[in-house]
Amino acid sequence: MNGLFVFVLAQALRVEDFERMALEAHPAVRQAEAHVAAAAGRERQAGLYPNPVLGATSEEIAAGPVIRGGEHGGFFEQRIVTGGKLGLSKRVAAGDRAVSEALLETEKQRVRNAARLLFYQAMGDAQRVKVRGQMSALAVETVQIARELMNVGQADQPDRMAAEVEAQRAALSLTMAKNAQERTWRQMAALLGRPAMAVAELAGDLTALPALTFDAEVLEKSPELREAASGVLRAEAALARAKREPVPDVMVRGGAAYNRELLEVGMRPVGREGFFEIGVEVPLFNRNQGNVAAARAEREAARQAVERTRTGLRLRLAEAHREYANAFVAARTYRDEMIPTAEKAHAMYKENYRRMAAAYPFALQTQRNLVQLQDEYVDALVMGWQRAVEIEGLLVEGLLR
Repeated sequence: MNGLFVFVLAQALRVEDFERMALEAHPAVRQAEAHVAAAAGRERQAGLYPNPVLGATSEEIAAGPVIRGGEHGGFFEQRIVTGGKLGLSKRVAAGDRAVSEALLETEKQRVRNAARLLFYQAMGDAQRVKVRGQMSALAVETVQIARELMNVGQADQPDRMAAEVEAQRAALSLTMAKNAQERTWRQMAALLGRPAMAVAELAGDLTALPALTFDAEVLEKSPELREAASGVLRAEAALARAKREPVPDVMVRGGAAYNRELLEVGMRPVGREGFFEIGVEVPLFNRNQGNVAAARAEREAARQAVERTRTGLRLRLAEAHREYANAFVAARTYRDEMIPTAEKAHAMYKENYRRMAAAYPFALQTQRNLVQLQDEYVDALVMGWQRAVEIEGLLVEGLLR
């Protein structure tokens, strides 16, 4: 791997291991968890009763012979929330928290899917390196055959030169496969936030594609759909809160004071007094009708978002399942029919060429055909696994797209 990674793990890395490591390390999950904590804090705040007001008051402060010194005292003021508005505000905040929790599940599934997609890509890369290494060895062996035949006068120089070019082509193809493998490991390291992550042997059978059947109902478990549904509950709570806003709160204010005005018999000060006020705002002109209309429209938008999400998921599922089914059939056909036949044909033509019973171009064509079939087989396996990951991962996407 060109010295990119530091060391090789002794234990093979399973897909479950890589998924767990990604969930523990990826900042998107930590960010979503912080959003959930913030939403929980806002929910708690939304249900708190308003604080009372304590203050001092002074009135009619003057220096005259009777109205001298004025009235001095303190007061207590409290807004009494009516109509259940605090509870409704808390419901709105709870809806925000539910949306944040659904977003957290979406992010977790997105990271899981990304980890699995990269894992199976890495398995495909390793298989491709192995296959191209074998093909490169076959090409080198063919060069040796051509040289031996040329030495005994049974082959000409163009055949040897063509064999050498084909060996160079195979070596270049192997180098490109190794570069692709290195790229995938860099992506895996980036997903975990470990630039110096060790190269590990991957545990698993790339050829054992799962047998999936089309099931549209599985999408009802999608965190994206849950997120949209949480938005509806939040919008309904917001509408109920907007409708209750015109219910007036009660403002209560009372207190005590000492009146120094000389208004009592014998020019004595009035002395201690008390006062009390109560009032409500009359919803005569502003009945929150604009906000109610907006909340009603937002509820409808949230409902349509659910249907839009469900429709989008079904369309994506149909396409993903088509690609999976094609890859599944193709992989079986390559493995059971095409590659075994191509291997036999290549072995036969190579042996015939060794015995000078066939021309080199025929051996070369069967060799190229075998390499192409092996590559297409790996492509089909990787495609099948990646589409299976998307389907089983409820089609959540984003990190690698």
